[in-house]
Amino acid sequence: MFFPVRQILAAALFGAAALSFGLAQTPVVGSSNTATADPPVRHPNTTPCTVTLFSDFTFDDFSPRNFTYIPPANCPGPWAKVVLVADFNENAGRQFDRTAKMFLNGVNIYFGTTPEPRKTVAPTWHIERDLTDYSALFTQPQSGDIHLDNVVDSTYTGVIHGSAQLLFYPATFFSPAPHTADQVLALPTGATDSTYLNTPSNQLSQTVTLPTNVERAYLDVLAQGQSTDEFWYTCVPNADTATLQSCGSTAFRETEITIDGQPAGVAPVYPWIFTGGIDPYLWAPIPGVQTLNFVPYRVDLTPFAGLLSNGKPHTIALSVFNADSYFAVTANLLVFEDHGGKSVTGAVIENTLAAAPAPVIQDQGVSSSGGTVDTSNLRNYRISGWVNTSHGRIETTVEQNITFTNNQQFTISNTQYEQAIVQGTEISSRTITRDGWYVTEKHKKLSYPLSLAYNYTTNTDGSSQQVTTVQQGFHEHETLLLNGFPLYQSETSNAVNTADTLQFGANGSLTGTTDRSSSQKYFTRDSTGYCYSRELRSAAGLLTAVEDGKGCPKAWDGR
Repeated sequence: MFFPVRQILAAALFGAAALSFGLAQTPVVGSSNTATADPPVRHPNTTPCTVTLFSDFTFDDFSPRNFTYIPPANCPGPWAKVVLVADFNENAGRQFDRTAKMFLNGVNIYFGTTPEPRKTVAPTWHIERDLTDYSALFTQPQSGDIHLDNVVDSTYTGVIHGSAQLLFYPATFFSPAPHTADQVLALPTGATDSTYLNTPSNQLSQTVTLPTNVERAYLDVLAQGQSTDEFWYTCVPNADTATLQSCGSTAFRETEITIDGQPAGVAPVYPWIFTGGIDPYLWAPIPGVQTLNFVPYRVDLTPFAGLLSNGKPHTIALSVFNADSYFAVTANLLVFEDHGGKSVTGAVIENTLAAAPAPVIQDQGVSSSGGTVDTSNLRNYRISGWVNTSHGRIETTVEQNITFTNNQQFTISNTQYEQAIVQGTEISSRTITRDGWYVTEKHKKLSYPLSLAYNYTTNTDGSSQQVTTVQQGFHEHETLLLNGFPLYQSETSNAVNTADTLQFGANGSLTGTTDRSSSQKYFTRDSTGYCYSRELRSAAGLLTAVEDGKGCPKAWDGR
């Protein structure tokens, strides 16, 4: 089955009683410090065993910082929960946003970016990531490293400091240990950093020989656009780049996964915007969606379990369609084994996923005065496979529909450059698992809306202004069914809206900002009774409001 029945029922019966529903630490109204509405990971109501990974590391150059992990003494697994917690701070000054990546034995356990400081703003920020699925990684001593490359000199003076811990919550009757992967493997093996893909033909590739009893497999994928590809959603066809003064290779990117050269899955790319993106004042004090803590996209490779169990080496590879220098990509392979047998047999019986189709491009009225560019792409595929295990035949079918649209309108003259973008990624997936009499279905819908308007105007006296507005979202709805009966449902919505006007003097120097405001609304709930809601608002770089509990019953919102 997709999940063992007893664990589904345990989650449904004990989930609400076993987990803490406390609110995230409340940001301070009137503060200019970095603030997010994101909730903390849900921690069990028990005392965790704590392992410090590193304490007060200083990041002031391009050298990775190494650390050693030792499993918690007198706290053996399996654990109910494993949570990474990290705290960072940066002195007031000047600094770019920086990318942070943390690895343990090559497995990525954190990926995100940093806030930018100001002359009078020294940001602090807190990170949490649920690593329970990676429990197998923590049973043995491991070496780890964190990459937070940072230039510090007479101009860029922001020095970053950070500490990180792992919290291990012992399993109890009310907080049972979930069924987690038997192996967690880094791709590529032994990696100490992400892989950089500059072109569509570049690959993150690893040949592995897995156990002969693989029952399920998943791939957690993170693909971050950098350099030219940092603003990939603003790009246009190569033929229009000079005329529209924009980047090329179109506005469509996706991460594509193959096994032995055969298409095996797709991971849509989320349009993360860093705190220095477009206009740094847009993102202080409230950064964009997931900017500080990226959420990986999980690709279900279970239909290939029979193939992966045949005792032969297999090559798993990732590439980014239309990559144009460059994407930082990392992936973790989660392998679940048949504990009742040493080998399974099986095969892929259907795979309609083909190589990436060329996106549909319509560029209308494109000239030196502007025009409209529409980019769209549609993915609709089905992959099925089966395995004969010690407890019977299991058949898994993964169906996915992905719709991508990007509309850009340009107005260009000697005194104006305007670019308005409306982009959407809609993902609808269904995983059907047949295990004897039991049929489980997991339905998931994801939406990545992005609207961005940028208008730079030059006045007759030589002064100028840049007006920018951004609306960015991440929406998820998930349902789990057993023989058609709904066992679990959840929904999450995370939206950031921000606007700012930069004023420049005739000499090009920044003279100030006006109309600066932003907000974030985060809402999540599930069928166990959990509900969390927080809304933040800011103006002129200061937090002006914090509202908790909107849309949640008070009994379930930490009150």
